[in-house]
Amino acid sequence: MNFKKLITIALVAVPSLLFAQEWQPKKAVLMTRFAKDVNPKSVLPEYPRPQMVRANWLNLNGVWQYQPGTKGEAVPAGKLAKTILVPFPVESALSGVMEQHDRLWYRRKFTVPAAWKGQQVLLHFGAVDYETEVFVNGKSLGTHTGGYDPFSFDITPAIKGAGEQEITVRVFDPTDDAGFPRGKQSLHPQGIMYTSTTGIWQTVWLEPVPVTNINDFTITPDIDKSVVNIKINAGANAAGYAVTIKVKDGSKVVQTATGNANEEITVPVPDAKLWSPDSPFLYDLDIALTKNGKNVDAVTSYFGMRKISVGVEDGYKKLYLNNKFLFQIGPLDQGFWPDGIYTAPTDAAIKNDLQMIKNFGFNMVRKHIKVEPYRWYYWADKLGLMVWQDMPSPNSYTEHTPPVDTAAFASELTRMIKTHYNTPSIVTWVVFNEGQAQHNTPGLVDMVHRLDPSRLINQASGGGHFGVGDFLDIHSYPPPGVPNSSTQVLACGEYGGIGYIFPKHIWKSGPTYIMIDNEKDYTNLYDSYAKDLVMYKTNNGLSAAVYTETTDVEVELNGLLTYDREIVKGAVEKIRASNVAAINDHIYLKELLPSSQKEGRDWKYTFDKPANGWFNGKFDDAAWKTGQGGFGTSFTPGANVKTVWNTNNIWIRQEFTLGDLSKINRTDLVLYMHHDENCEVYINGVKAVVRDDFTSGYGVIAMSPESQKALVANGKNVIAIHCKQTKGGQYIDAGISVLTKDKPAF
Repeated sequence: MNFKKLITIALVAVPSLLFAQEWQPKKAVLMTRFAKDVNPKSVLPEYPRPQMVRANWLNLNGVWQYQPGTKGEAVPAGKLAKTILVPFPVESALSGVMEQHDRLWYRRKFTVPAAWKGQQVLLHFGAVDYETEVFVNGKSLGTHTGGYDPFSFDITPAIKGAGEQEITVRVFDPTDDAGFPRGKQSLHPQGIMYTSTTGIWQTVWLEPVPVTNINDFTITPDIDKSVVNIKINAGANAAGYAVTIKVKDGSKVVQTATGNANEEITVPVPDAKLWSPDSPFLYDLDIALTKNGKNVDAVTSYFGMRKISVGVEDGYKKLYLNNKFLFQIGPLDQGFWPDGIYTAPTDAAIKNDLQMIKNFGFNMVRKHIKVEPYRWYYWADKLGLMVWQDMPSPNSYTEHTPPVDTAAFASELTRMIKTHYNTPSIVTWVVFNEGQAQHNTPGLVDMVHRLDPSRLINQASGGGHFGVGDFLDIHSYPPPGVPNSSTQVLACGEYGGIGYIFPKHIWKSGPTYIMIDNEKDYTNLYDSYAKDLVMYKTNNGLSAAVYTETTDVEVELNGLLTYDREIVKGAVEKIRASNVAAINDHIYLKELLPSSQKEGRDWKYTFDKPANGWFNGKFDDAAWKTGQGGFGTSFTPGANVKTVWNTNNIWIRQEFTLGDLSKINRTDLVLYMHHDENCEVYINGVKAVVRDDFTSGYGVIAMSPESQKALVANGKNVIAIHCKQTKGGQYIDAGISVLTKDKPAF
């Protein structure tokens, strides 16, 4: 597809706008380097809908008139009071306004190109948050609600003559004050909630079409049959219209097929080149609508031949891409910008974020409770990143949130799936996040499956689980964890959150899960979490993990990049090596001393501070109680509580016997444990580890070399642990394992 040519056509057609001197960007706390490339005469000039391209269009981005509105007021007469740079939200620095208003008026002039005479003219909005009424020459064309989906109006009846026309847009966005989907937006940003987006935030454009036209289509690849199924929708008046489809590999036509409009056409794709992160090949499409052998309408598109499914390996459900297991690892990507908020400054900025994700060695990205412009998905398709697409949540974690508008949620969820059905990179729909406004989970999962049976469904990432959909997905901070199920794909939908501050590149200081102050410790800790993923993938059936996160966002300082995209916190090659290992490596755990993760084991324990030397092998623990591990409270994530521990401290000891260790490399010995919170572990009186953090599940922890050597072969040993609790859940249990690359027999 020749996007440069299309862009040129669009820009030549743009009439004179308000000029640059009427717009100046505001100065946000941080600005990206892409902000300097924002040109008010050519704002986001790229064709906005890469999977349905027509040759003629008119970009209406640029300087518009604007003014705040009030409830119930009539359409303002004359010139509006101020200017704004569309499509940047009114709260953003790049809009030139940087104010918050829940009601807005927009206005601008345009001229329909003379060459469009005799055709219908469609006015497209990429997205407007939240309620939008559109007027052309004072005539209301209708109202749209929803902040994330594209919508259009046929403005032909409202056009007057051949001269200048006028668009007026009314916007209302209640944000926190209504139960509509809004993701991470808030009028009171703090913590994990950020600055709101109000009004037009994606490209506005015009397009001429014939009366009977290609208004939509669906593309469903089937790699098992080496075909792609395509249905071209041309409306109720398309009886007698035919469709011609050409599948192309570059300039080479691979296959040509014909059929009727509004009917599915099966197109063979012999010896198909499959789309994957390692080889993101895309076929081009030429689609023509014909009547009596003559072309009536034509568009170009593209698609990827790929299949996402669930298979079974080693008793676990696994994520398959193109009929093979592929471990999916990617960052949580929130899509916020310090200067544009929801709107990236430029297309190059969008590509840069995704290219950095690719450079880090990720093969997936979780688009977190936001829906992006089409061009974001275009770059994910082109670069080769699988996408987990979240449905934006209706409300925040703050108190006094309004009731969820369940009808609005279902409607916008439906529109999200329908408008992004053709995107090759999207492999999973995520319905809910962390229980935020979670409701009717089984019913909504069923609805999503009926809308799109070709993709997988994550019922709730880190939220309430009802045994529906394809995933069981937990969140675990800071180290990753793994849930347990033989009936669903296992995922850790969020982990990590390593904080690392660069003082001149922060929006504002805020809380983090864990803070690091140098690059070496940062990349080492990242790598240790990646090694946990290898363990979970190999031994516990983990199929996917999502690291928090791509960039810092406002007061969240746990991005791989700073919020302004200026600083890469850890060396790209080191992060990449960790991620590639997580995808490709396999390390098995052979238990020497089993933990109580599956079956409880007896320990001696006490809640009262014992005498000195409690950790030594010959210490007399006869007065201690006996109970089965693990010890803790039932609501603690990842716990298998057999004995309740709800005091501030616990001391536990276990005597065990090991056999021959001569064939074991002692440097491969590790603790397999779950501790919440701080703990110290001793082996035969030798300190094995001291941890001043907590885990959300069982994982591998390195032992000190001295403790590895202290283990007695063919004899008795003692493991002793002290665990301290300060807040939240609490749990302690441990075992000893050896790492091996040899797969045990199942």
